[in-house]
Amino acid sequence: MADELRNVDEMTFKEASVELETIVRALEKGDLELEESLERYGRGVELLASLRERLAKAEQRVQELTDQAEAPAQLVDTASAPSTAFLDE
Repeated sequence: MADELRNVDEMTFKEASVELETIVRALEKGDLELEESLERYGRGVELLASLRERLAKAEQRVQELTDQAEAPAQLVDTASAPSTAFLDE
């Protein structure tokens, strides 16, 4: 199994989620040998850590965007700007 595993950092969130789900199902089924179970469990821990980190970063980004959207608009003082009265002539 170790020879065919992709680097977790190169996987998309969905790919990592699907692999983790597959591992959980295989472990819950209980048909694996002890060594294979331990190997898959370790891979699952690695995937879960990566998924949690990515999710935390995504949640932080959403919060930043929400904060930006809720921030009051900054008004610009145009009193000292050049007159545009000549445009109406």
